[in-house]
Amino acid sequence: MKQLIVDYLPFEILPEQISESMKENNGKLVVKGVLQRADTKNQNGRVYPKEILMREAKKYFKNFITQKRAMGELDHPESGVVNLANVSHNITEMNWNGDDLVGTVEVLGTPAGNILKELFKSGIKLGISSRGMGSVEAMNEDGDSQEVQNDFELIAFDFVSNPSTHGAFMYPMHEGVEPKVVRDTKYGKVEAVINDILRGE
Repeated sequence: MKQLIVDYLPFEILPEQISESMKENNGKLVVKGVLQRADTKNQNGRVYPKEILMREAKKYFKNFITQKRAMGELDHPESGVVNLANVSHNITEMNWNGDDLVGTVEVLGTPAGNILKELFKSGIKLGISSRGMGSVEAMNEDGDSQEVQNDFELIAFDFVSNPSTHGAFMYPMHEGVEPKVVRDTKYGKVEAVINDILRGE
């Protein structure tokens, strides 16, 4: 049975990087980082097979990114539909780096986008979260690992306050500076422990 499936990746942007990014992008805040990771168990206990994630990423690129409508919301709705009133950003590029699905995200000048920008400027740590519809199946007897099934359909990527997937951080894009993806930092490990405690694990 299909259900709403959401998974999170943490993003971190330094205030000085924000001003530099906006200066280099005509006042727009543009960030780049990992949107989703294939064949790796995340902190929600889910594994996205690369074949399925590649298929959905290809469809998303063709049907949304190339048509400039790869919009996402600030916070997750309880719906499979993107609500235009809550749109905060648009994904402009997406590609693979190994098992990482990496994207470039433009923060929009909408009310929700302005909130998102101010949160980043204040140093608030946020996450990017994939939203899709599909089913999952247990990968072991304990049920602590679940594999996303072939009926999965990617809907959107939203910014949220509860990141829970290990070590992918988003950085502002600006001319001449290569964006970095930080993995397995001590902050990521601390965050993982805190998330486990909050979920009672």
